[in-house]
Amino acid sequence: MDKSTEHMGQLEDSPGKAGQREQSPGDVDKAEALGQPAHSKDELPQSHGLQWEALGRQFVEYEQVAPFLIPEEQQRRLLDFLPLFLKAWEQSDGVIIFPNIQLLASEVSKLLTKEIKKNLNGKPAEEARLALEQLLQQKGEVEDGCLLLKSVYLLSQTDVRTLWNIIGSGLPAALIQCLYLFFTFPLKKTSDDGETSENETQTQEMLVQIMLNMYREEQGVEELLAADKLQSLIIATASLWNQCNHSWKVPTGRVLRTISKAQTRNSILYLQAVDCIKIAIQNLFKLADTLPACDVCEAVSIILCFVKDSYPISSVLLTEFENNDGYQLLLKVLLRCEGLQQNEGDPYLNEILDMLTCLTTCGKTELKVSGNIVHPQLPHFDFERTRSSGMTVKNLQAFQVLQSIFQKSNDQHLCGRILGAIGTIWAWNMVNFFLLEWTLQPINKFTDIIHFKPHPVQVQFFRLVESIVLDLSYIPHEILKKVQYLIKENVVPICTLTALRCLLSMTKKDPLFSDIFRDSGLLGLLLALLRKEAKILRKSAGTHLPAPEESTEKELNAVMLKMVAALTLGSVRNTVVLKDYGMVPYIKIFLDDECYRSATLSILEQLSVINYEEYMSIVIGALCSSTQGELNLKLDLLKSLLRILESPKSHSAFRTCSGFNGLLSLLSDMEGALQDPPSGLWAAVGQNRIMELVFYTLQGITAALHLDPVNSDFFQRNSLFEKMAEDLGSLGCFWTQREWQIPLSLEKKRTFAEFLDAAFCSSEPFPAWLKNCIWILNFLDHMVKGTLHLESYFKEIKPEMGEPSIDDQEGPEAQDEHPVAFKRLANKLPASAYRLWENPEEKWEMRDCVIAHPGAVCVMVRLLPKLYKEGHSQLSQEIQCAVVDHIQSLVKSEKSRQVMCGSGLLSTIITSCQDAFRDESHPLHLPLTRVFEKLASQSIEPDVLRQFLWLGGPSSIPSRPSTNRTEVLLCQESDSSEAALNEGSKGITVDNKTALQTVEPLNTSPWLSKGSALALQTAMSLISMTSPRNFQLCSTSLAPSFVEFDMSMEGYGCLYLPTLATVMGPGAEQSISGGIGMGTRMFPPSSGLTLSCWFLVSKFGVMHNSHPVRFLTVVRHMARTEQEFVCFSISFSPQDHSLVISTEEVEFQPLDIMEPEGEVLNPSLFPGQVQLGCGKLLVTGQWHHLTVTVAKEAKKSCIVSAYINGQMLGSTKMRYLQPLPGSYISMEPSSFIDVYGYIATPRIWKQKSSLTWRLGPTYLFEEAISVETMEVINKLGPRYCSNFQSVQLQGEDQYSEHNPTLLVAEEKICFGINAMCSSFTTIQDIKSSYNEVDGRLVAKEIGINSRDSSTPIFLAKNIAGHLSGSSRTIGSVAVGQYGVRVFKSSPAATSLNFIGGPSILLGLIAMARDDHTMYAAVKVLNSILNSSPMSEKLMRHMGGYQLLAYLLKRKTQLLNNRILQLMFSLVGTAELGFESSVIKNYSAFQYIFCNFELWMKAPENLDLVLFSHLAEILQSSRDGCRNAEVAYQVQMVPKLIFLFNDPEISDSRITVACTILSHQLQGYFNTRDVLRVALFLVYTLKPSSVDENQLCLESVAETSSEALSQTSGKTIWLRNQLLKMLLDVICSDKTHLSSEAQQETFLALGSDWFLLFTQSYLHSSTVVLGMKLLLGFLHNRSLLNKFKEGIVAGHWLENSSKGLNILMDNLKTHPPVTDNGPFLIFGFSVLQKCLTDHVHIPEIYLLVARLFLATPHCEPPETAKGDLDSMLQWILQHHITENVLKTGLCAEAAALLLEMVRVTVDKPIADAEASWEINYPGNVIQFLCLIYHSYTQDPVWHCPDFLKTLAMVAFHSGAPKGGSEGLLSPEGPAIAEGKGCADSSSLPLLPHPAKKQVWDFIGILLMDSLLNIPANKQGHPLELLLEVSVVVLRLCCSALLWGWKDRRYPVSSLAKG
Repeated sequence: MDKSTEHMGQLEDSPGKAGQREQSPGDVDKAEALGQPAHSKDELPQSHGLQWEALGRQFVEYEQVAPFLIPEEQQRRLLDFLPLFLKAWEQSDGVIIFPNIQLLASEVSKLLTKEIKKNLNGKPAEEARLALEQLLQQKGEVEDGCLLLKSVYLLSQTDVRTLWNIIGSGLPAALIQCLYLFFTFPLKKTSDDGETSENETQTQEMLVQIMLNMYREEQGVEELLAADKLQSLIIATASLWNQCNHSWKVPTGRVLRTISKAQTRNSILYLQAVDCIKIAIQNLFKLADTLPACDVCEAVSIILCFVKDSYPISSVLLTEFENNDGYQLLLKVLLRCEGLQQNEGDPYLNEILDMLTCLTTCGKTELKVSGNIVHPQLPHFDFERTRSSGMTVKNLQAFQVLQSIFQKSNDQHLCGRILGAIGTIWAWNMVNFFLLEWTLQPINKFTDIIHFKPHPVQVQFFRLVESIVLDLSYIPHEILKKVQYLIKENVVPICTLTALRCLLSMTKKDPLFSDIFRDSGLLGLLLALLRKEAKILRKSAGTHLPAPEESTEKELNAVMLKMVAALTLGSVRNTVVLKDYGMVPYIKIFLDDECYRSATLSILEQLSVINYEEYMSIVIGALCSSTQGELNLKLDLLKSLLRILESPKSHSAFRTCSGFNGLLSLLSDMEGALQDPPSGLWAAVGQNRIMELVFYTLQGITAALHLDPVNSDFFQRNSLFEKMAEDLGSLGCFWTQREWQIPLSLEKKRTFAEFLDAAFCSSEPFPAWLKNCIWILNFLDHMVKGTLHLESYFKEIKPEMGEPSIDDQEGPEAQDEHPVAFKRLANKLPASAYRLWENPEEKWEMRDCVIAHPGAVCVMVRLLPKLYKEGHSQLSQEIQCAVVDHIQSLVKSEKSRQVMCGSGLLSTIITSCQDAFRDESHPLHLPLTRVFEKLASQSIEPDVLRQFLWLGGPSSIPSRPSTNRTEVLLCQESDSSEAALNEGSKGITVDNKTALQTVEPLNTSPWLSKGSALALQTAMSLISMTSPRNFQLCSTSLAPSFVEFDMSMEGYGCLYLPTLATVMGPGAEQSISGGIGMGTRMFPPSSGLTLSCWFLVSKFGVMHNSHPVRFLTVVRHMARTEQEFVCFSISFSPQDHSLVISTEEVEFQPLDIMEPEGEVLNPSLFPGQVQLGCGKLLVTGQWHHLTVTVAKEAKKSCIVSAYINGQMLGSTKMRYLQPLPGSYISMEPSSFIDVYGYIATPRIWKQKSSLTWRLGPTYLFEEAISVETMEVINKLGPRYCSNFQSVQLQGEDQYSEHNPTLLVAEEKICFGINAMCSSFTTIQDIKSSYNEVDGRLVAKEIGINSRDSSTPIFLAKNIAGHLSGSSRTIGSVAVGQYGVRVFKSSPAATSLNFIGGPSILLGLIAMARDDHTMYAAVKVLNSILNSSPMSEKLMRHMGGYQLLAYLLKRKTQLLNNRILQLMFSLVGTAELGFESSVIKNYSAFQYIFCNFELWMKAPENLDLVLFSHLAEILQSSRDGCRNAEVAYQVQMVPKLIFLFNDPEISDSRITVACTILSHQLQGYFNTRDVLRVALFLVYTLKPSSVDENQLCLESVAETSSEALSQTSGKTIWLRNQLLKMLLDVICSDKTHLSSEAQQETFLALGSDWFLLFTQSYLHSSTVVLGMKLLLGFLHNRSLLNKFKEGIVAGHWLENSSKGLNILMDNLKTHPPVTDNGPFLIFGFSVLQKCLTDHVHIPEIYLLVARLFLATPHCEPPETAKGDLDSMLQWILQHHITENVLKTGLCAEAAALLLEMVRVTVDKPIADAEASWEINYPGNVIQFLCLIYHSYTQDPVWHCPDFLKTLAMVAFHSGAPKGGSEGLLSPEGPAIAEGKGCADSSSLPLLPHPAKKQVWDFIGILLMDSLLNIPANKQGHPLELLLEVSVVVLRLCCSALLWGWKDRRYPVSSLAKG
């Protein structure tokens, strides 16, 4: 038996067999459990189990006694047992627990068989039929038969073994006889009641079920053969079907089908032997014409079932069926079924067809056919793969029946079933299609007659044909040709339509069909038909065909158009065919009909592939020519246009075909369309449809602009955004009149997102005009972000054929249903997404709101004033504020502001919202001002800034009363201006209740009040515009113009520098070189090179994907070679934070194929790449200056140094650039080397990353610049835009010594790139302006045609191009459409210079009438002067600082500490302690800072704050000296000294001023300022007639108002302060005056000036200070000698008069003009005389002692200042021994001390207890003795002057009158002691106790001199003493005697003496 028969049996089983298979697993389980009960006891309650156990025992007893009982008794006992059995079964819910169930079944079955046979034997058929019925049914009193039947019925359902026992009882044969009788002999119905009928039915069901259970088993079928009744029953069904018992038809059929499923070989042979099938076919032939078709089908299906089911076992029955014309019988019977109702006879008809279909696979041999595959076929078709393991067709006779039925019948149901059967055969095995089609060709033949079939059959047939392609992936060319012929003939249009749809579906399957149908002529046929139909349409105009015919024709035309569209889709050849046929004009005709439009547009869209211009001209022309009512046409055209605009190549055609103007004309034509209520034709159109048209129009514009720089430039340049705003404003929902009223306050305030949500929600009670406005604004918002063309807010509405359109259905009443047509997609962001992200991380993840089309924001601003409706003032104001807030959120990021600055938004705001700017009470005034300020801080044109300032002028101030501007501003000012105003203070925000009082103008004039408010308003706006928004240094606080590279967009973006240099061979042509200039620039440079660039890194890439910051990459290429080599590169690696500099030759190739670093081809002693660590110098968000110098050395090496912000990263030696690229060692004479460069990442190194960085000014020099030059470039900052030929730093003025200098020679500048000097150009412009070579190079790098003249190209010109020198590059070209952004910075601080500059700001200060306005005006002036070098220059040029000082002086009462802090910032010293405090603005320092007269009159003690600040900046350890130099240059000291003449100056101010003077002179010591102080000190001296010691200085602090006069103690105090100051300067370690400086200062003052402060009438404190000052200089021995030898008097006066004429004029009396000539002053002589009057001052002794011991600047502590002795002891202990040993003791100082002692001891002592007169001389002599003992060998002890003075002390004895009488009297002391008198003048004086100490000291000196000092030229000290007195002999004797007594000297020494 072959496989097909097995599969056939498996696939087409009858229900009975299926049931058998379903039960078989359970049966097997039961068979395995032999002898076991059917169910477990655990499943039943205990009572039921006991019942079954009792039954079991009872049956066991029966078994035991049965053999001994007669048959009748056995039968009776068994019958008695069965009711109990059935009862137990019923009570246990059908669960049987019976151990001996098989035996019970056998006994019961045998008894039932016996009873049946007993009733059948010997009786006629009808009697037997009646007896059986009585036996089996419950009729009469005896129910044994029914009891047995029911018991067998139950037992037959238990398990297989039990069933086998039943079968073995002979019951199958007995029951088949019963069935034959019941089927064959129908009983005549008597008066049976309903109960009897129910019993019959129940008996029938039990009987049939028992037979079904038995006949499923092969044993049961085998048992049937013994009865020989199976043949009879089968034949009876075929011959007596119309005469049988109708109630037994269905049961008999079921039983026979079950028997058929269980046929065995024996049963088949039995049926064959008895000719059962033959006889049945013959009988059926007879009945086929008489019986109803459904009955015949039922009978035939039984016979056919035996044939089909027997084939898997044996084919004999099939052979018998075929030999006896069985197929003709089937054909005859099936054709009779034609015309039956849908459900009549369906089960048996379907069964016959199913079995017939199965018979097609019944055959002994496989069909042999030759492969006849016609090509082309689909790519994935493989005939060999179609041969699967499924069933194949082997019986063509059976299939011919199916084929003949389809050919002969037109019955819809029958034909449909035939086609379904064919599809089933194909599904079994794909090869069946080919077996049938290559033999019988059913589909091919069906195609010829398909048009005769009903339409549903046609549809099913063509679906079957379609499945050949779709499911089998086979192209049946012959069939398709016939289908095409069918279409061509068009016999039945509906069939043609169906066939065309079939081909359409195939065409969509694979593009290959486009070529097949073109080659087969179908495309040409369709085009010809469409041409014909187009002509008919054009001529028919208003006539119409009858409705049915019109519908079919239109549908056919529509499908033909769709077919043509499908054939042209993706097929350029087919599109060309269509165009060559001249079909474009005819295709356009179909646009007008909506049912043709979709396919027509699809055809036109394919036409655009070969000619975008033609498509655009058609569509845009149709749009412009469409009428107002053709709304759907416009929508469809716009949607088609959107699909085409998805291709960037179409954008150019759209522009050239006036696409923008065409779409804008649609908006113009809709003027008034959205009026409320609507008018005109628009009243019949729903507003939602109008809004849809607006949406798609804006979508088209957005799609054409999307990522297209040419179109964007065209749209912006031709002011089409303004046209769009005008057209949108005229739609009718916007207010068009000028007069409207806005309330002053808002009850509620919603955001734009909330308004948008409300517009989506139809339940929101919004007026229609507002919803329309919100939707249009929402469209514009998406247009701003570049996503409008991706949005979908409207449902696709496609009306069916014959249905009215949406426009027809909608009337005026539909206008209120506005949101119905809108939809919000589930994947769209909610309206809340419009709100700003508060989380910075979320913000970066979402990335800042990218503004793709900034012009759309301008449109929103232009529509802003039109968001108004009468009667909705409150709502109008609310939506206006919401829109402005939303616009403000759009420009929140810096990038967005910069983008908007280039779109003219500022100008739009000024021109469109003038009313809001003029009226400060306008609700939009503040938010619009904020937006304006944010943008102006980035870039603003001067004329726009002028308009902004003018809008607030006096002429524009509203006449009606308004709220106080100050209050409004202070409460609602933007963050930036508020933060700026509150800097360094508590802020100026005031409470509403006190605002008016706080800001009360000084003048009550209303004009002045308005002027002050205007000044405040303007100043605060300017503050917000000009205040720095980062913490950059002053030089980089204003953002420069830059080029930004964003690697997250495309992964690349760079500036391409063509023709950096061209190395020409000797024979090379000059025309091959690009660049500008004469001559060729060599490369590499001979002396080295330097890269200088400013850059800012916004964000680095992630570490695992680090994208380097490539500052410069130089590539070169030798002609006639392929490889390009990178020869020099500078980059920053974020991974290891290092700067990488490379001079290696590396192939310029993509990253993925770059070779890893291996062995160096050209080994060198020096590396070709170095890395310099940057540490933490690089900070994101800040501008940095990078300098890399490469200094060429000998031996092909160089020294590379790198700096960031002037700080060196490192310096190392590396290999210099090779002369030739790669490994070349020579070049041909006619060859050349082209050198070009990249800044940032070129396309070849594409690598996506989050790296974003900005490039500022960049220079390449052909020399290694010096460190000093680099520092100057760094100080110039990133806004510098020139070539370093004449450089002057900001702040340098007439006091600076820096003249404009040349930093870099002209010829050494290779290129300079600055985004400020850039423009957009084209390739053609580059060629015409520069040269052909560079034009081609740029076009190649960008990837556009070298003849392109429309693509805008960013060119940053080489700002060094005009300089002398060799040829240079033309500049840099931006490469990368999305990764490169350019911004030209022109902030308000810069633009202000072009409209008046500082003059405007000074005007604001002049207009100030309150402190807030004053502060704001000064604040903005400070901000602009600090950030704009040009403004600072203008300020100096116009004398602005003098004007500012004048204005501040005029408004002194408005000054405060915050304004003073601004002055600190203006000067540059505000950031003391944080940054450099060096004075940067000399003019401001001179005219503002040093205008002490101004600040002395200011409130809040501002002068003290100023003085303190001056002191701090002058004493700064880092910048104090430099600041002091500046202060000297601006002559701060005379201005400060002049303050001392103010009679009202306080002590605190004097103290601070002196501190300032001290720090000034310490920081920058100069004689000129010292002379000025000295002159004023002389001015403080009183006349000699005034004894200053009589004045008390302690009361000075209490009388601070005491005026400076010649009799005031304050003058003395002031003088002392100045002297202390000078003393601090001279003695300061910071000053550390050199010997030359000391000498210069001392000689400039002269000794007479110092001696002026030692006069007798001066206050002792002054004398002490004067002595400190004088002796401080005299520690310099050279000065001491000059002081001693004499100095010309009057130097101080002479030197002071040279430069102090102003001060001299202010003196009360001019110095008398004398001409006495110079005279000398011997300093020590005068000093001795002066000190004689100050011997009572102990400090004098200490000062002289310090000079004596050469110990300057040694001040004892307060504890040591109790008396003179303590002081001297302290100095003795703390003097500097080294100085004494080095320079010796000062003899002049010793003489001064002795002279003071002499004067003291010579004074008459009236009181013996007088303290100082007694103690001081003794203290001094004792001090000298101690010094002597310490320094015995010092020459001072032998100095003549010292000894003479000492002798004078000892010998002189007289009144201190200068006389010398009695000085040498030997008995002077004794006489003096004896002469006492009350009158001191006449009475003899007491001898001074110190005389004895003097004599003792002299004795010591003489003894040591006699013993130790040899005689020399100077003479012995003894001789000097003898010259003084003859008493020396006595003195010597006494000394000798004392020495002998003391034993201190040896006798021999005395003898020698």
